[in-house]
Amino acid sequence: MNRLAVALAPLILAATGFSAQAQDPHAGHAMPAPTRPASAPSATPQTPVRPAMQDPHAGHVMPSAQTPPAGDPHAGHQMQVQPATVDPHAGHDMSTRAPARPDPHAGHDMSTMPSAPADPHAGHDMSTMNMGPPDVPTGADNPGRPPEDPLPAAALGGPRHAADLIFGAETMAAARTTLVRENGDVRATAVIIDRLEAGFGDEDETWLWDVQGWSGGDINRFWWKSEGEGDFDDGLEEAELQALYSRAVTPFWDVQAGVRQDFRPDGEDTTHLVLGLQGLAPYWWEVDAAAFLSTEGDLTARVEAEYDQRITQRLILQPRLEIDASASDIPELEIGSGLSSVEAGLRLRYEFRKEFAPYLGVEWSRSFGDTADYIEARGGEVDATRVVVGLKAWF
Repeated sequence: MNRLAVALAPLILAATGFSAQAQDPHAGHAMPAPTRPASAPSATPQTPVRPAMQDPHAGHVMPSAQTPPAGDPHAGHQMQVQPATVDPHAGHDMSTRAPARPDPHAGHDMSTMPSAPADPHAGHDMSTMNMGPPDVPTGADNPGRPPEDPLPAAALGGPRHAADLIFGAETMAAARTTLVRENGDVRATAVIIDRLEAGFGDEDETWLWDVQGWSGGDINRFWWKSEGEGDFDDGLEEAELQALYSRAVTPFWDVQAGVRQDFRPDGEDTTHLVLGLQGLAPYWWEVDAAAFLSTEGDLTARVEAEYDQRITQRLILQPRLEIDASASDIPELEIGSGLSSVEAGLRLRYEFRKEFAPYLGVEWSRSFGDTADYIEARGGEVDATRVVVGLKAWF
């Protein structure tokens, strides 16, 4: 019997193992032997029978037996619903955090709060409005501005200069005089050599000077002017000197009045009263216009205009125009009534410095009317063209 059991034992064990493999998903895998506690003695000296392999999902919550959709990578996993946003302060002790800043308007009734002021221009057509600076005063009484309370009487009841009570009237008067002088009442002096040149024509070689200067402040000045011309062969022909009081009437224009004295080596000297206007016209034209009334009753006028066209920072092209006219004939000076003469020139100068600029140019001159008749009567030319070389400077 024992021999029969021993003979059938392999067949029984094989059949039992086949049945177990059909049900156990881990059948046929090499499973590690369970670790025996050190204190547990062996039950028998024979090799123990290996127990069944422990389930790797033991203790996990398994999903229900419902079949998951095909292709779900998480099929069979128990998925917990995650919150949309994780609280960054989860697990922090927030008891020591400073409380939120209280609302300064908490508990206030905001229903009676005044609304924003209405736009005074609402409904107006602003397309044709001039957006430049206003031409009306900007005081408190200007329409459209909020009214202001008048100054209290006490504000105007004290002394004119309150500092006089502390520092003394004499000391403060000297300080105010210094303040005025340093903030607009500065005295300055200038000398301008507008033309110092030589001219070379077909029949003659001439020279001339045109110099002026001033001394004073921004509003009131003493102005002087001097012009003269001559010939290299015959010497000085005529010269003039003007002494003028000049007053600024606008930011760009001065009214000038004074006297003019003419000097002629071959004729009689003449004295004139002068009334003129000098300044900067639109488009940067420098204009000097004056009327002269001589002691003989002769009324003449002269207008000069010039413009600096910068080619570079140092190279400047200057067109210049001078027109002379007379109200009556002056035979001794060869001047006829009406338009007497015109001079037009073009000079190109180079500024080595702002104060020193030599130039080269050309000038054309012509006499008109009775003036031309006087010149032709003595055998002269009524028009002439010459090359000029000169210097413009100031200090």
